[in-house]
Amino acid sequence: MIAWVGIGANLGDARANVLDAIDRLGRLPDAKLLQTSSLYRTAPIDSSGDDYVNAVAALETDLDAHALLQALFAIEQAHGRERPYRNAPRTLDLDLLLIGDQVIDDAPALIVPHPRMHERAFVLAPLAEVASTLAPGLVIPGRGPVAALLAGVADQAIGRLA
Repeated sequence: MIAWVGIGANLGDARANVLDAIDRLGRLPDAKLLQTSSLYRTAPIDSSGDDYVNAVAALETDLDAHALLQALFAIEQAHGRERPYRNAPRTLDLDLLLIGDQVIDDAPALIVPHPRMHERAFVLAPLAEVASTLAPGLVIPGRGPVAALLAGVADQAIGRLA
């Protein structure tokens, strides 16, 4: 099944941290990196600090959602991720956005689809980019098609990095 992972960073060398996370995702056991989006720059939402560098990766995996989430946490920890408060600036943030068409509510540990992803251009733009070739018409369960949701956040500033 395909798992969609949101990647973001705004502390240290954010671009390098995102690229390293993509490399590490490609080396996860029981997972194959299928594709990654371009890198995007966005201002923090409900937070402070420097702009974020964001991307989305698509993985083919046999891992269950909880095991994949633990692997994502391990990559974050390798980058010194701290969680002093909600939406704190971060060296690396990896979010399990979607995994197949599963709907999981094991709050607070894991919620899939990721809460608020449908409200965030920094998730939807890179997700739409990757989905356009891997899963055209991708739907966020309970929310709707990614393309339609992206149109709903057109007022949020986001820029593709060269």
